[in-house]
Amino acid sequence: MRALQLLADRDLRLMDIDPPPPPGPGEVQIAMRAVALNHIDVWGWRGMAFAKRTLPISVGAEGVGDVAAIGPGVTGFTQGQMVVPYGGLTCGQCKACRAGRDNLCENVAGVRGFHVDGFARGLINVPARQVVASPPGVAVEDAACAGITFSTVQHMLFDNARLEPGETVLVHAAGSGIGTIAVRMAKAIGCTVIGTVGSEAKAEKARALGVDHVVNYTTDRFESICRRVTGKRGVDVVFEHVGAATWAGSLLSMSMGGRLVTCGSTSGVSAETNLMMIFQRQLKIQGSFGSTIRNIGEGLEKMAQGIRPVIDTVLSADRFAEGLARLEARDVFGKIVIKL
Repeated sequence: MRALQLLADRDLRLMDIDPPPPPGPGEVQIAMRAVALNHIDVWGWRGMAFAKRTLPISVGAEGVGDVAAIGPGVTGFTQGQMVVPYGGLTCGQCKACRAGRDNLCENVAGVRGFHVDGFARGLINVPARQVVASPPGVAVEDAACAGITFSTVQHMLFDNARLEPGETVLVHAAGSGIGTIAVRMAKAIGCTVIGTVGSEAKAEKARALGVDHVVNYTTDRFESICRRVTGKRGVDVVFEHVGAATWAGSLLSMSMGGRLVTCGSTSGVSAETNLMMIFQRQLKIQGSFGSTIRNIGEGLEKMAQGIRPVIDTVLSADRFAEGLARLEARDVFGKIVIKL
């Protein structure tokens, strides 16, 4: 079968490899149809794996496919059904996994496409408990964005930040994959959205997406605009994934008792924090990593209801490295999807 194999740092090739064996007990074999690119793919491509891995590996941390075969003891799936696999190698046995919180697994063995073989391959065997069926009517390109992107935003905004209808939310990097989806999810429940972008071209696209107040962070201070838009009150929720460059301003943008949820630090992992501001204003800061398997299903249901991801480009498998380079350069608005 064909697979996108990472042989060394930035050395990515489309190759023929042996297919997996038939699915074992409790497994589903998936014929992969598409993968969506994420920054974790860029990190793996650069050689920034934060744990030991053995190359070559198949890349692709997020994807969608069809059920090709069903292992002994598995129920609830039919051959040919479109499904989304979960990318974390969680144990399924610890307290967190038993409670449906795989992203808090005590014995996680890595992430597919980063530490071990990922989804950019013809066939892959996955534990059935980590496979989510897509509802009818969801496009392949959209479903490819469910395993990480949609589920991460769902987990951040609703499990952690507890976003409520009518609130005001600051979405950083509103043109990114998760940023565009955060805008659409927030607007779908009637929230006011302030979004930051890094260029006028992205500002135009953000307005078209529905962002109520667009801030070009290269020319304006987003914290000042947040205070002005809210009558000095501040925003209810900050959707943060930029890190050091926006951290202090994000705290200044928050209302009394406001909530900040963060899943990333692309501009740096260390930032000074005014502790007095946190306790005097009773701010709530919540870290968020990945998602639960339940969040994938919730994201797919939202897609079926019409909340679709923003697809920047659909590329063929032989252009995977081109997509990574564009993502690395932030030359993208929304998601890049690779058809296999």
